[in-house]
Amino acid sequence: MSAQTLTIVIDGVEISATSGQTVLEAADVAGIYIPRLCYHPSIPPGGHCRVCTVKVNGRPVNSCTYPVSDGLIVENDTDELRHMRSQIIEMLFVEGTHICPYCEASGKCELQALGYRFGLPAKTLPYFDKPRQIDMTHPDVFIDRDRCVLCGRCVRASKYADNKTVLGFEGRGADKRVAVDSKNGLGDTEMAAADKAATICPTGSLMLKKGAYSVPIRQRTYDKMPIGSDIEQRREGKG
Repeated sequence: MSAQTLTIVIDGVEISATSGQTVLEAADVAGIYIPRLCYHPSIPPGGHCRVCTVKVNGRPVNSCTYPVSDGLIVENDTDELRHMRSQIIEMLFVEGTHICPYCEASGKCELQALGYRFGLPAKTLPYFDKPRQIDMTHPDVFIDRDRCVLCGRCVRASKYADNKTVLGFEGRGADKRVAVDSKNGLGDTEMAAADKAATICPTGSLMLKKGAYSVPIRQRTYDKMPIGSDIEQRREGKG
């Protein structure tokens, strides 16, 4: 069955979409940026972070998982949704240890970049003081759970891109964390430096060793342009 061309409206702008796309995918193609954190185009969406929440026909939904249909009315860039996203982003900051000036992910961290994009000031919420375990047992990859935002990217990448079961979630609520399939830590698993899961983290939680600060400050991805600029340039005819 061939894909159908549909029409949806985002913030009053009519765009073309294709059956089988999600709202976020259709918006990306049209050059309309919907903020996101757990979404990555190379793996199935998870709908974990809620940063990509939009309103479809007046109802809040995850744009990364919601399928398009003809005539959808989507709200994305509104005061209400900007405020909600800012609150989510701030909560992610204070729930972990994100000291951007000395983090090796600074300048390429998507959480940091979202904070800049939304103009977040100094924190207004108290820090969630619950230190989490760091796993340095692997020769090439480490996990710093204090920087983890539980987006699930690494879990989905391990399963769908690497065809492994190295990573998963365990626990609930404040005790939820990314776990590995060995009691002896990441070094006793099938994780490899070449795995998609090893490089897909949006923060500095799961990273390769021996490559810290390899790109100088002011030359990193989001030092050059705000997050989402590559998508918006498509609408401007530059991308």
